[in-house]
Amino acid sequence: MQLEPIDWGILIAFFAISLSVGLIVSKSSGKSSENYFLSGRNMPWWLLGISMVATTFAADTPGLVAGIVRKNGVSGNWIWWAFLLTGLLTVFFYAKLWRRSNITTDLEFYELRYDGKSAAFLRGFRAIYLGVIFNILIMATVCLAAIKIGHVLFNFSAVESLLISCSITVLYSTLGGLKGVLITDFIQFGIAITGSIWAAIYIVNLPEIGGLQTLISTEIVQKSTPIFPDFSNPSEFIPLLVIPLAVQWWSVWYPGAEPGGGGYIVQRMLAAKNEKHATLASLLFNIVHYAVRPWPWIIIAFASLVLFPNIDSLARAYPNLSSEFIKDDLAYAAMLSYLPAGLLGLVITSLVAAFMSTISTHLNWGSSYVVNDFYVRFIKPSASQKEQVLIGRISTLFMMVIAGFLALVLEEAQDAFNLLLQIGAGTGLLFILRWFWKRINPYSEITAMLVSFLIAVVFFINSKLEINLFNIDQHWQLVLGVAITTISWVAVSLFTNPSQPETLAKFNALIFKQESKFKDVKFKLLGFFLSILGIYAALFGTGYFIYNNLILASISFCVSLCCALIMYLNWKKIIL
Repeated sequence: MQLEPIDWGILIAFFAISLSVGLIVSKSSGKSSENYFLSGRNMPWWLLGISMVATTFAADTPGLVAGIVRKNGVSGNWIWWAFLLTGLLTVFFYAKLWRRSNITTDLEFYELRYDGKSAAFLRGFRAIYLGVIFNILIMATVCLAAIKIGHVLFNFSAVESLLISCSITVLYSTLGGLKGVLITDFIQFGIAITGSIWAAIYIVNLPEIGGLQTLISTEIVQKSTPIFPDFSNPSEFIPLLVIPLAVQWWSVWYPGAEPGGGGYIVQRMLAAKNEKHATLASLLFNIVHYAVRPWPWIIIAFASLVLFPNIDSLARAYPNLSSEFIKDDLAYAAMLSYLPAGLLGLVITSLVAAFMSTISTHLNWGSSYVVNDFYVRFIKPSASQKEQVLIGRISTLFMMVIAGFLALVLEEAQDAFNLLLQIGAGTGLLFILRWFWKRINPYSEITAMLVSFLIAVVFFINSKLEINLFNIDQHWQLVLGVAITTISWVAVSLFTNPSQPETLAKFNALIFKQESKFKDVKFKLLGFFLSILGIYAALFGTGYFIYNNLILASISFCVSLCCALIMYLNWKKIIL
């Protein structure tokens, strides 16, 4: 594909802005590790909330959603829509607790809640396991999207795509720390959401598509439009809806949707001005993430079914692309090749922005673990603030290089998504209960982590064998992993000693401030259920409006507005 000067101009201007932000804030960010990783703990809720959204709007996300729609229809998105419950659990029950802890990373929680060498080991091990190994796997899936987009749009090789897409991201992330990431996230999200909406509007009006209503009425698309799976077909509604809503949301640890909060979501909340800003930031994130973003990607996925109805049609369109990369998630990038000059530049810039926002966050988050929870805790406790920042910058570069190499061996975004779900299966309930149930201890967490990982490895290896030893569907693998892991860590909790009473008393005094752990729980539950209903109603209402079902759209939007009104009238009791 040939880019016009205007396309290059938009892209180059965006790179210049991103680098400028990194350079401008580099001096203040480099003063201390707290400035570098938490922006001095004075960030407003709206900036933090949009940053959370921008981070989860990765370059691979549109491709992931397109692949899901092409395989399982719109209802297939319940595999991640179900995580709304996880996110809102964090909003109403845990956001205040995290900000009140005043720690630097969520891994510090281990030596706040637990005691002894086992707590220290758990903190250090998870710093490397999550901050480096797991984090690199996530970044590799995002880099995979960059490879596919680079080939489809520019005919770049995999190595060329990685070198170009990663170099600038590493540069401004290394310089600016979290503050630079937050500011560029805000700019990047604006570009990304504008590009995706504009691209969807243009694509549905292509002569080959014939407009939105023609697209929706096309036979191949109609099969994919239902928001809910076929309830008369258990093989469809059980894996697509029942298991995500009944099991997955509370039991699975997944980056950005950790039960009780974790990772870069907690990092944002810890950087907030106060508890109120931490709560509002996470609420804004869930509203925009689930109710605003998905439909432009879904519309483009519908259009791809018309122009590229199967894998073979994608392979014929891109004969020079390796067969390992030709999967359903390629369809999103393929559709962008129909965009005109100017809009093409904006959409490419939006994908680059999505890539950079996700990668920069994961780099800063992962390096915060390396510095705060491994290097300073175990290697050199006396490290100066400048040395800590230097180690953070070095680890940032290291993780980016390794993630790039790993991306060269991955094939499809959903494969990595399923693997990450399986690795985290069964650990979620532990993260929810550890704030309240004193029996949970470091051995509980170590057991959950090891058992879930071993089960995931067994199922992953089995899937790659020519003859499967375990002929179990993906969704039942998840349920089995949840059951075995949960039983294992609960048993260990019951047969090992809890933390010392002094440690628990100190933790409770800091987190709950001598208040009842269940104070105002009825208002928190009200906010939780109203938000679930209101956000889902807004999501469905948008879909029904696109489908031209104005009656269901009106009902859905009315329900959403009623939920918002009740929330507003009880705002102080629910949030404050």
